[in-house]
Amino acid sequence: METSPVITMRDLKRHYSMGEETVKALDGVDLEFLKNDYAAIMGPSGSGKSTLMNIIGCLDTPTSGTYILNGQNVAEMDDDELARVRNREIGFVFQTFNLLPRINCLRNVELPLIYAGVSPREREERATEALNRVGLGDRITHKPTELSGGQIQRVAIARALINNPSIILADEPTGNLDTATSQDIMGIFSDLSKAGNTIILITHEEDIALYTRRIIRLRDGRIESDKKQ
Repeated sequence: METSPVITMRDLKRHYSMGEETVKALDGVDLEFLKNDYAAIMGPSGSGKSTLMNIIGCLDTPTSGTYILNGQNVAEMDDDELARVRNREIGFVFQTFNLLPRINCLRNVELPLIYAGVSPREREERATEALNRVGLGDRITHKPTELSGGQIQRVAIARALINNPSIILADEPTGNLDTATSQDIMGIFSDLSKAGNTIILITHEEDIALYTRRIIRLRDGRIESDKKQ
């Protein structure tokens, strides 16, 4: 198994100015994620986990420190380069799904490929394959309004997979789902991890974090613990 880091963070800091006060959302974070890592990031409100997620996802940039993603220094990228990285290297899965309700599953999953300039025929083939991977090959023409919450989240996962990203970044992916459906979704993430995807979850649910192989806990912008299980 390949062991070179997909992500390397060194002394990462993200400080915000709030009037005369400086808020240290991240205050010296050192982390590595390898290919096939399956990790949960946890912490109380204000611990820095949302800020860390935004930096991992190239939605925000650090105040100082180093973030290397697949050998590229993210801090040195301009806005266009960051947008390309977000589209190609990172697949996002959100608690609120973020699907377009008026188009069917296939078209929702295709969206990142449209932005990447992929031909219609290839888009359809790849979107169909991604939906089959999450067990929704028989729901391709259904709209999100015709699906259950668990099925909608599966569509969101398929969309996250469509560009074969280095990382799947999931923010509270089971937050709106019942227990049985949450277990199904976590089973999909487990299968994807075994197939080679690097998966990072942001969650406040201990039972969800236990599905992963590594739990990282933040407190006051620092790593409180980082344990494999």
